[in-house]
Amino acid sequence: MPSSPSHMVAPGSLNPNALPEQQDTTSRKRDELRMGRDVNGHGINWITAIFIVIFHIGAVAALFCFSWQRLAVAAVLWLLAINFGIGVCYHRLLTHRGFQTPKWVEYLLTLCATLSLEGGPIFWVAVHRVHHQNSDHPGDPHTPKEGPWWAHIGWLVLGRSMHAQSTALARYAPDLAKDRFHVWISKYHYMTLVVCGLLLLAGGSIADHSLMGGFKLVLWGIFLRVTLGLHATWLVNSATHMWGKRRFPTRDDSRNNLLVALVTGGEGWHNNHHAHPVSARHGLVWYELDPNFWLIWLLSKVGLAWKIQVARYDKANPRPAGV
Repeated sequence: MPSSPSHMVAPGSLNPNALPEQQDTTSRKRDELRMGRDVNGHGINWITAIFIVIFHIGAVAALFCFSWQRLAVAAVLWLLAINFGIGVCYHRLLTHRGFQTPKWVEYLLTLCATLSLEGGPIFWVAVHRVHHQNSDHPGDPHTPKEGPWWAHIGWLVLGRSMHAQSTALARYAPDLAKDRFHVWISKYHYMTLVVCGLLLLAGGSIADHSLMGGFKLVLWGIFLRVTLGLHATWLVNSATHMWGKRRFPTRDDSRNNLLVALVTGGEGWHNNHHAHPVSARHGLVWYELDPNFWLIWLLSKVGLAWKIQVARYDKANPRPAGV
């Protein structure tokens, strides 16, 4: 597969009016530091904090109205939002371009990703590209070196919201910023979850012949499912940079963590990923389960994915790509 350095630099220049080779180091460093704790870790982002609290309350309430039907609905939405959406689309397709797919499939997968309430594609992709560029160094948006709490959730609820830094974020995702659909859905990413919630409310009310039945389905399909999905994704930012095994000598603290891999569909093989960021496959040996890659493989079998990048792992000489 084509090699790619483990500290991948996002495509596109940091200054939209200049070519990459014209950028001076000081300018790049100044832009990178906008996403570190030193400038973003002050005060509280009340809008994000309030929504997170509300969703956690709803998640706890869902535990008191269990049914197999509600669990099944939540599981299907989890597959669409976390596996197809975050793991396959936002991460392996849009951020790292580990494979190619028709535009309509890319857009459909993007809609699935917005059901996770993790922001629009431009925000998610740009922040993750910055993370790779500065992983566990100054400028990393969510390194545990600035505290486990910061890495897990603090980077979102403390200080200035990076969702609002559209100009800076677009510099790290110029490919998406040129796409009208991705620009539009980045602005209205929350609407898919609203529509989904209304459909669940209607469907649950009809199935249970009561409005309360609809509310209970919303608690499971939206509040509990989204809350658990957020924590699963956040564990990739925090746990996989603190606990686990290191197969590759990368320039960061990334680790392979089995538990995180199990709850995210393979995203927990994080040291593998940082060593080979372009690889669409993160589990590099047979026992490293990687369901998200299996989904990409299934897409390829029906002609909806091609040019799938897969890292070649040499057990005798494990080296990061580009080394």
